[in-house]
Amino acid sequence: MKIYINGKFYEKSEAKISVFDHGLLYGDGVFEGIRSYGRLVFKLKEHIDRLYESAHSIMLSIPLTRDEMIKAVIKTLKENNLDNAYIRLIVTRGEGDLGLDPKKCYGKASIIIIVDTIKLYPEKYCKEGLSIITVPTVRNLPEALNPQIKSLNYLNNILAKIEATNAGCAEAIMLDSLGYVAECTGDNIFIVKNNHLYTPPQCMGTLRGITRDSILEVAKANRIPVHEHVITRHEVYISDECFITGTAAEIVPVVKVDGRSIGSGKPGPLTAKVAKLFHGLTKKEGIKY
Repeated sequence: MKIYINGKFYEKSEAKISVFDHGLLYGDGVFEGIRSYGRLVFKLKEHIDRLYESAHSIMLSIPLTRDEMIKAVIKTLKENNLDNAYIRLIVTRGEGDLGLDPKKCYGKASIIIIVDTIKLYPEKYCKEGLSIITVPTVRNLPEALNPQIKSLNYLNNILAKIEATNAGCAEAIMLDSLGYVAECTGDNIFIVKNNHLYTPPQCMGTLRGITRDSILEVAKANRIPVHEHVITRHEVYISDECFITGTAAEIVPVVKVDGRSIGSGKPGPLTAKVAKLFHGLTKKEGIKY
């Protein structure tokens, strides 16, 4: 495995950053998780745009242009010679002192690109569906730390993930401060009712997921009615189908929430249809390498 750090490649055992990097000390940085399928990097431009938007929001200057960043990702993929890959793109504030002030970080921001394979959920969950719960930890308030910023500070999600794993679940629903469904610890969520798709709006404490947006795209293109509005747990419980989406997760059906069976208790037909449409999109949307 060759890891890109600031324009150079290092073996995994030699890939290091400073202990004074504010990304390590304070989670001060941004990242993206990206996938390639058959040497086609899916929605790479969209991921890069979101990375730069997150960086702009936290006043982090990235020392590469967007085109240069795309070239760095492609170069790292070629260096590792993987046909299907998971790409973790990280930009940290860089080295500084032990104080909070980012103005005391000297030099440029650090850019790290890791290319590997990933299987977030066992295959049986993709076939049989997940059983998940709602956890007490609520999603960050947009006024405190906007979930649209894909930052290195993921403690909010990690605390919720701990609650899920302590309950024996691989994933969990997080509510927003008003008690509406926001998203899962690392995925967006959809429900199906009467052959209509529903998902929380991105303004309600949810990340604007690239996979989420792709689902909306293929659904609209295939005349599947889609709605973005607030969802309560009650609406999840009485839904016909439920599934979660994310770059690493792709599409995984959910068959039980808080002990309640969803629909028939098995992955539903619209979930399967949407998954097939999505995987079709991954074969044609992206940049070749």
